[in-house]
Parts: sequence; structure tokens; C-alpha cells
Amino acid sequence: MLQAKLEALRDEAKLKLAAINDLKAVNALRVEMLGKKGPITEVLKGMRDLSNEERPKVGAFANVIRDEITELIEMRKEALERAAIQAQLVSEEIDVTLPGRTPKRGTRHILTQISEEIEDIFLGMGYQVVEGYEVESDEYNFERMNLPKDHPARDMQDTFYITDEILLRTHTSPVQARTMEQHDFSKGPLRMISPGRVYRRDTDDATHSHQFHQIEGLVVDKNISMSDLKGTLALLIQKMFGAERKIRLRPSYFPFTEPSVEVDVSCFKCGGKGCNVCKWTGWIEILGAGMVHPRVLEMSGIDATQYSGFAFGIGQERIAMLRYGINDIRGFYLNDLRFLAQFK
Repeated sequence: MLQAKLEALRDEAKLKLAAINDLKAVNALRVEMLGKKGPITEVLKGMRDLSNEERPKVGAFANVIRDEITELIEMRKEALERAAIQAQLVSEEIDVTLPGRTPKRGTRHILTQISEEIEDIFLGMGYQVVEGYEVESDEYNFERMNLPKDHPARDMQDTFYITDEILLRTHTSPVQARTMEQHDFSKGPLRMISPGRVYRRDTDDATHSHQFHQIEGLVVDKNISMSDLKGTLALLIQKMFGAERKIRLRPSYFPFTEPSVEVDVSCFKCGGKGCNVCKWTGWIEILGAGMVHPRVLEMSGIDATQYSGFAFGIGQERIAMLRYGINDIRGFYLNDLRFLAQFK
């Protein structure tokens, strides 16, 4: 009697599964037929009325029926899953033989390219590249550069102060001061450049930014003269703007150099004849430089009666704007791919 009921349940499961076309309905049938409150469980409750000899036989038969129903459910589930995948492939119409899409490749930022180009030029002349701290002390940023606290030149560099003595560096000159005090001149002259980001409290506009980049250069040795500075800068400018370029030096003032000069390059657009780029003068101001002030040398423990040196500072943004005709410095920082993709 119980075996007949179990066989009937198996046949019922077959009929229901044949009519099901939904995975959720298959799972619902599994719970309905095989759950703790399902019909098989109810049938097996009648085993308590069987004899000791019949009970094991019916129990074994019940397990066979349960396994058959479970297998039927799994087969139906797999069939529906295959059908769903095939339907999806047909609906999406994927052609696996089509070539893949080439991913877009990025490139180094134009300011990084300019920095690396300048670094390569100076590495070829035997310079070392030294990087330093962007958060600096007032002593190294200003006082070691011959700008004591009451020096009026500090007004030229409106500064982000963190504390009274800690600040965001306004130039990369502190790297030079730290390197000078550590350099062993018995092993040779000091030739270095110090590239990096600097910060000043400027209002951002087309030609100003609260952060920008500098590369400063320094040479210290015996018998260094202004002619060494001029020859070095002429080579740099010709490498960056063309072999036909000329430079001129104009007297200027920087507290950390004496004498100090502004350096102009002959206009690369008009060749010095005068145009809108050079403001009809034939020359474009490009950087500041000079002979290292004796006090700067002495503060770093260098005998200024025996050693001399020259220093210069140039901005990567300035070079890029002149070379590529960029009229707004903010383009370097706005992450506009239309702008950045031009410089590959």
C-alpha cells in the first residue's frame, strides 16, 4: 500500500516537471515534494503501522523513490538552464569571431615629459637629479636662501604655512641647501638639478596657479664663473627650443644669487624680428639665474673664498606653454583628455 503511494508520487512529479518551464517553479516543486512537510514524509509516517519485516523494505523503497524524484528535478533544472543560455546567445547575437577592441593607452603627462627631457639633458652633462621634501622648514626654504624673516623679498612668495616654522615649499631651492651641506667636495664638484612641485598662495588664472613645477640647477666648485652659467643655459635652451636659438642676460635681483640675471631666449616664432608671442621685442623671458650668493655658500658650510657656483630655476609649465602655444596654465591640471591627448 505504502509502496503504491510512493510510486504514485514519483509519477506525479514526472507529470508536473514535464509541464514546468521556469526554474523558480522547479525549485518550488523540490520543496513541495521533498520537504519536511512534503507527501513523501507523510507517506513514511504510516511505516509505524508496518511489521518489523516490512518496515526496512518500505524504507529502502522510499529512499529509491526520493533519489529518483531528486534526479528528475535536477535533469529538468539543467535542461531549463541550457535552454536559457541558448536563448540568451540567440538574442544577444554575439559573434565570437569578431576582433577584440584595442584598449586605449595613456601616456605620460606633458609636464612629466618636459621634466624628463630636461633631466636627460643635464644627466648627459654629468649632473645628478636630487628630489626633496615638499613640506619644508622655514630655515631651509627661506633663511638658507638668504631670506631672513624680515627680508622684503619674502613678500614675493606668498606662502602656505602649516605652522610658524613648517610650510609647503615655495621653490625647490631647499633641496640645493640640503645637498650642499652634505656634499663632499674632496670627491669632486657639485652638479645637480632639483625638479619638483612647489606651492604659493596665488589666485588661479590663465598664467598663475597655487601649485606648479620647477627645475632648479646648481653647480659649485672652484673657479666657477658667469661664463659657465651662460654656456650651460645656452645649451639647455638650444636643446629645448632649437639649435638656432640665442640667449641674453639682463641684470636682475634674487636674494640667493649675486649677481643675478633674467635670461631671455630669441623668439622661436619670428626668429627675433618681433611678433605677438614676443610682444614685438624679439625676445622671450624664460628663467632666472645668477652666481650663488657667498652667504648661501657659507650657511651650508662651504668656504666662499675658495668655492663659487651658479644657480638657475626654470618652470616646466613655462616651457610647455611657450613650446606648444598654450595660453592657459589651468589646462595642465583640469584632466581634460581632449587637452592631454595632444601631447603623445
